[in-house]
Amino acid sequence: MKDQAHPHSFVQADKTIGTTAGYMPGFGNDFETEALPDALPQGMNSPQKCNYGLYGEQLSGTAFTANPPERTWTYRIRPSVKHSARYTKIDVPYWKSAPNVDPDVISLGQYRWDPVAHSDKSLTWVTGMHTMTTAGDVNTQVGMASHIYLVTQSMVDEYFFSADSELLVVPQEGRLRFCTELGIIDVEPKEIAILPRGLVYRVEVLDGPCRGFVCENYGQKFELPARGPIGANCLANPRDFKAPVAAFEDREVPSTLTVKWCGQFHQTKIGQSPLDVVAWHGNYAPYKYDLRAYCPVGAILFDHPDPSIFTVLTAPSGVPGTANIDFVLFRERWMVAENTFRPPWYHKNIMSELMGNIYGQYDAKPKGFVPGGMSLHNMMLPHGPDKNAFEGASNADLKPHKLENTMSFMFETRFPQHLTAYAANEAPLQDDYIDCWSDIEKKFDGTKGTK
Repeated sequence: MKDQAHPHSFVQADKTIGTTAGYMPGFGNDFETEALPDALPQGMNSPQKCNYGLYGEQLSGTAFTANPPERTWTYRIRPSVKHSARYTKIDVPYWKSAPNVDPDVISLGQYRWDPVAHSDKSLTWVTGMHTMTTAGDVNTQVGMASHIYLVTQSMVDEYFFSADSELLVVPQEGRLRFCTELGIIDVEPKEIAILPRGLVYRVEVLDGPCRGFVCENYGQKFELPARGPIGANCLANPRDFKAPVAAFEDREVPSTLTVKWCGQFHQTKIGQSPLDVVAWHGNYAPYKYDLRAYCPVGAILFDHPDPSIFTVLTAPSGVPGTANIDFVLFRERWMVAENTFRPPWYHKNIMSELMGNIYGQYDAKPKGFVPGGMSLHNMMLPHGPDKNAFEGASNADLKPHKLENTMSFMFETRFPQHLTAYAANEAPLQDDYIDCWSDIEKKFDGTKGTK
């Protein structure tokens, strides 16, 4: 399935008419961009009269007194109050929010799923979202949820925003276009997109069917991790994050806006496209990032560092050193450590770890963890390599070795992750996953050492 995008025309900051995405580099920058000349006020935010008859409006992602505040000033054809009317509650059956503790579902365990299969159903970004786990409480703005999305159909004169959360989108199959209030973002596998809380957008299929993963962040927004002794370079560099240039629609057509608010979904009918921001400036914006630009670091003599060295983005919790969410990437890299068991070691962890496979083979689980699949190792439950991975790594010739054709990730949170009924009963759960450790042998011999 290709070229499913609805053929709307945008006016963009490069002064062209069309649907080509354009970007500005930098993470957390104060950007400024305009799709028409002199649409952006200079030297002030709220002039008495804006050029072109535009309305000035601020979108705030933090409290006004936060340091630094995260906000963007927009200059739009109509203020957002004209894109909001009476709301009707609707049912979105597979998109769940925390707390979502099903008494008939056991979340205590180590779980793994095969890829969720595509179906013949027409699914949009909203109807195709399938929640796997939830953690924390959306009402108090702590925690997260993890989802699989299956999208086969573009949203046509339909728009969405989440008042609850920031969304981190990890495509695994197909290409999507996010037509947002602040511009256009195209994403494909090996890229991610970050969509801020409160941002209105429409999702179109460029090449489908589309499948991927979403981390829904209820808490403080994602930021780049503190690098500590790593210093200024490597990991994810700010310049590789791309924010969209301004683009707007001026279309008078009956439209639907869906809002996710405190875990519930509501719709309102409006008479035009809400993507009518002609110019904007600020530091609260959507981004895309190419995961192939991530520069991993690791041990160059012995031992295996903690997986925190692979953190791409982190959402702070307020507790130093303990994240609400970490987004961690395991991509191609060299393994060179001497006299060292190189795959991830056996461990149990206060953090709950949900992993997804974008492509290739993960080194600690050479079988069963396939592209599009997921696994969950919940808080304080032990996990690690299966027998084959352990034996192979324990007896390998420890010459430099490059892990190739591999890209997996982890949504890690300080909260226990609760399975939804969908994850427990409908998603393709591997019932035998727990048995991958059953044939690990006792090797203890108290009469001799290991050498």
